[in-house]
Amino acid sequence: MLIEINESTHPIIMDIRYATTNNFTGQVIYKKPLCLIHKDALVLFEKAIVLATNQGYTFKVFDAFRPQAAQEALWNICPNDMYIMPPTKGSVHTRGIAIDLTLIDANGVELDMGTPFDDFTEQSHHGASLPAIIEQNRYMLLGIMTTAGFDFYRNEWWHYQMFNPRIYELIQDDHGIM
Repeated sequence: MLIEINESTHPIIMDIRYATTNNFTGQVIYKKPLCLIHKDALVLFEKAIVLATNQGYTFKVFDAFRPQAAQEALWNICPNDMYIMPPTKGSVHTRGIAIDLTLIDANGVELDMGTPFDDFTEQSHHGASLPAIIEQNRYMLLGIMTTAGFDFYRNEWWHYQMFNPRIYELIQDDHGIM
């Protein structure tokens, strides 16, 4: 079961990149900037929101549930399984149990994570050799998300997902996003 989250339902900032051209493809992939998340992942995300708020941060959300057609479009543009899950394997985003995000400070400034969202280089990996402030910012996000119960993907500082993703079905309906 997917649940919509937005700035009215939660204290977050929405920036659904695939509903704009401000993404690695330069194309609009989603027709509607909806942010949907599986009810089980929402429980963890709400814990993460509390943890972030207690540290003086707000989340900016880039993506969550991703329809299969969108996964196929992304794969067709970047068929690199280090960053895009092949559609035939089934993405955790297409299961509704992943979320891509960053942190905003109390002044409304996005923390410097060293690379933009969807930067498909080694600099986007956890553990990349980066300036101390960037490492600190990434560790803050990592600490909040893992303390809330999420797993992380080592190649993308912005990507968090539930453990045991295969127990969740691939979602065939695009829920009005495409």
